[in-house]
Amino acid sequence: MATRVLLLTQWFDPEPTFKGLVFARELVRQGFDVEVITGFPNYPQGKLYPGYKIRLLQREKIDGVDITRVPLYPGHDSGAIGRILNYMSFATAALFYGLFFAKRAQIIYAYHPPLTVGIAAALIRFFRRIPVVYDIQDMWPDTLRATGMFSNEKALRIVSAVCGWVYRKVDRLVVLSPGFRRLLIERGVPESKIDVIYNWCAEDALTMPAGSIPMEFPSNEKFRILFAGNMGKAQALSAVLEAAELLQAQASNVVFVFLGGGLEVKKLKQLAKDKLLLNVIFIPPVPMAEVGSLLAAADALLVHLKKDPLFKITIPSKTQAYMAVGKPILMAVDGDAANLVIEGACGKIAESENPSSIADAASALMACGDHERAVMAENGRRFYKEKLSLAVGVAHFGKVFARLTEKDFKP
Repeated sequence: MATRVLLLTQWFDPEPTFKGLVFARELVRQGFDVEVITGFPNYPQGKLYPGYKIRLLQREKIDGVDITRVPLYPGHDSGAIGRILNYMSFATAALFYGLFFAKRAQIIYAYHPPLTVGIAAALIRFFRRIPVVYDIQDMWPDTLRATGMFSNEKALRIVSAVCGWVYRKVDRLVVLSPGFRRLLIERGVPESKIDVIYNWCAEDALTMPAGSIPMEFPSNEKFRILFAGNMGKAQALSAVLEAAELLQAQASNVVFVFLGGGLEVKKLKQLAKDKLLLNVIFIPPVPMAEVGSLLAAADALLVHLKKDPLFKITIPSKTQAYMAVGKPILMAVDGDAANLVIEGACGKIAESENPSSIADAASALMACGDHERAVMAENGRRFYKEKLSLAVGVAHFGKVFARLTEKDFKP
């Protein structure tokens, strides 16, 4: 009989998430029986997706995956109150459904953030005696402080205390980088309780791209460096615009293309206008199925986060996507993410929030020539397939699940 896994995640397809349907479908392919408890799609804009309406319950079945959607307050703007209501409403509904209506599972997989999902998972674990694997994708309260979501130190201390409680109550912690593991050990989590499983990307959508290239995308006469994804405070992309200003003054052939949306897009566009930057282009978000075409059309791909101790131990998910599509990477994130690109020999490294360093790395990538960049691209593809791919990552999760189901439950 297949092991039944209950996936507890606030965000799921059609919302942008790499631990969504792709993950659930691969678990099914590897022999697990999967039910997903999630909300009605509204992330990242805080508005319900077309075709969805808040109900008490909605069930779907996609590619062998049972999906149960529970009600929540749709809201994900820059205000703390809306986000708190969004997080708490989903956690409450998921807890109620998980306690009284979900079929009994052998394993609960809970996705963090938000922390409220971990609280719900821990309570379901206690009452239904089901072991929990807690997948930590953001280190709270560090992320809340670094992104400016919360600045009240008393509130952050409370969040930290609740995190500690959740970590004690769940059975296994999975983290996305060695740095996350080191930090949890420093905070008192037993080393034997933590597994490092690197993230993967939406492989099908990225490696088999569809859609056309927008007319505003630069021609191949330019050296096109593309940033794809959310543009918020954590990305600190004003530093990249300063790098573009330096390169423009040098009459460089480099052009930066920003693909996506986010709270900072309007400010960034105004900054580019104020600086009279002719080597910066903004392209609005496109469906995931079309992102791969734009990544493939670029000459190099950019990763950038603000300079912060938290981000030194973070590996942004776009790193894996960039490797998978086979393009040289300009990695402007210090720490674990830079180490991954160095290990994979698939790009150039720049210091985070250092315009001169970013400009130098961009120029170095352009100067490499087609052959050297092709070698970087192939290195990235091979490294991804061997170390970071969906099949590899889910197989690691399968081993974690198997170890837990073989043990007697200890409350």
